This record gives sequence, structure tokens and C-alpha cells, in this order.
Amino acid sequence: MIRFGVIGTNWITDAFLKAAGDLEEFKLNAVYSRTEEKGREFAEKHGVSTVYTDYDEFASSDLIDAVYVASPNSFHARQVIELMNHGKHVLCEKPLASNAHEIKEMIESAKANNVVMMEAMKSTFLPGFKAIREHLSEIETIRRYVGNYCQYSSRYDAYKEGMILNAFKPEFSNGALMDLGTYCIYPLVVLFGRPKSVKASGIKLETGVDGEGSILLTYDTMEAVVTYSKITDSSLPSEIQGEKGSIVIDRIHTPEKVELRYRGGESRNISASLEHEPMYYETKEFISLIQQGKLESDINSHDNSLAVMEIMDEVRSQLGVVYPNDRK
Repeated sequence: MIRFGVIGTNWITDAFLKAAGDLEEFKLNAVYSRTEEKGREFAEKHGVSTVYTDYDEFASSDLIDAVYVASPNSFHARQVIELMNHGKHVLCEKPLASNAHEIKEMIESAKANNVVMMEAMKSTFLPGFKAIREHLSEIETIRRYVGNYCQYSSRYDAYKEGMILNAFKPEFSNGALMDLGTYCIYPLVVLFGRPKSVKASGIKLETGVDGEGSILLTYDTMEAVVTYSKITDSSLPSEIQGEKGSIVIDRIHTPEKVELRYRGGESRNISASLEHEPMYYETKEFISLIQQGKLESDINSHDNSLAVMEIMDEVRSQLGVVYPNDRK
């Protein structure tokens, strides 16, 4: 049994706990919140009595073995490092940090404290992604990866009315790239590694974060095109193109409907349905790592998380998106 604490009392933590509830090895023991009222309300909803409002007390608590972190992006590095310094294993929401410098510090801390640290990027553990990997060789030489995730944010309506919510605030290391673009980049890195070059363009909003963007990434024998947005919608799928055919993916962030289309017209459904909530699979991997005494995932590895953030740092540099955490 792995005793968990959680940081964050929002919808994503609700989704995590719903998914984790299907795992026998999971037990929620404590909730951290900056406010007693919100923390108590969330804890009661999920059947636990222990609530911390003091972060040092939470990090050093002997009631928890591991922590799921779903705080604002700009808090991740500081909170995760303190947890690991107290011997806690950490599953941290994507993006893992604000920049590559922070991730390097987090990796050093994880190694020094002999604990598991894993980025909670759900898509790469889903059955649909496994199907993509298993059938990749059938389209032979890969020439292009197309990752698309454009989803209009209701918070953008508030933005246009003059109300700036956290999703568009640079002080929280937010914006379209960090929220949605990362879902396109992470599978790319897991499948094909680091690119040779990155070229980006996009729309920067008045607050200083990006609203949407496009990225061209080059490899020795292929290229990748990534499009992401929080200010427009798109119904286009994602796709991996090979010389013999292509793999068409319905939703890059939660691949479920996946089709293999051969050159010439023949097609085959290689979809893999979800038997559990999407976040179940990443949580299962995380718990398995702890139980096996492994310090990092082979899929959502430290190096993969670092490579993704290095790409996003380069994209932000080209777009002129700077966060306060970049100056620390």
C-alpha cells in the first residue's frame, strides 16, 4: 500500500483520485491546501481527515509515502524538491517545471534522495499509445509526425472581457504551449528522441503568454509539425506518416481511436479502448516504480521530461515568452 498526499484541490486532482481509486495499492492519506476551508472541503469529499496548510509539515509528514502535485506550474520545482528532500516520491503534473534549469535541479534532488520522480503525462501510458508504438514499423520509414491540439479555452472569453485568469498569467508559467503544446511534444520525444532543430512561430497575448503556436522540428530523416492553441478550436487529428502508410490518431492528448492507413487505400483499426480512467495508467506506472525500487520510468523518464522542456524553452525563446521563474 502506497500512502498518498495530494497538492491541489481542483478538477485535475479530482480526476486523479477517481482514476487512482481503481488501484488496490493506492491510499489517500492527506491533503495540502493553502486554505483550511478549501482543504477540509476537498478532504471530506474524498474521505480523508488529515489536512495540512503548512507546507513544511506536509512535506515532512510520516503519514505519506508519495505525493501527487497539481499546483500551478511555477510552484512545481520548489514544492517537488522539498518533498523529495523529505524522502517523498513525487508524481508531478505536466509540465514538470517552468524551464529546463528547474528540471535539472529536480533530477539532481531525486537522485540524491533516492526517490521516484515522474511527470504525470498520461498519454504515453495509454493503451492507444502502446498500439501506436507496436504498429509503427508497419508504415516503414517515418517521414513526418503531425501533432495537433487546439482547444478554445473558456478562460479566453474572460480574458477578452478584461478578466485575466491563471491560465493566461506568466507568473504561473502558463500559456498554450505549457498547457496543450506539451501533449504534442511529449509523444514525439518518446517515439523519436530529441530533434536536431526547432523553429517556432505563434501569437503572444498582451499578458506575455502565448495563445497559440506552430513548431517545425527536424530530425535526420524526418520532420515534425506541432500546432497548438487555447484561442481557437480544431477538429483535425494527429498523424504519423511513413513511406508505406500512416497512423491517424484521433486525440493526441488521449489517443483512443487509432487507424492504420496503408498507401493505396487499405486501412485497419488498431484502436485500444480505455478500461479505466485515463490517469489510472500513469498512476499504476508510478506505484509500480516505487514497489520495484526503480527511480524513474523508462517511458516518462527524466531525460524525456528534460528534452521536452528544452524544446519548450527554445520555443518560448523564439516567441519572446518569458516567465518570472526564468530569472531565478
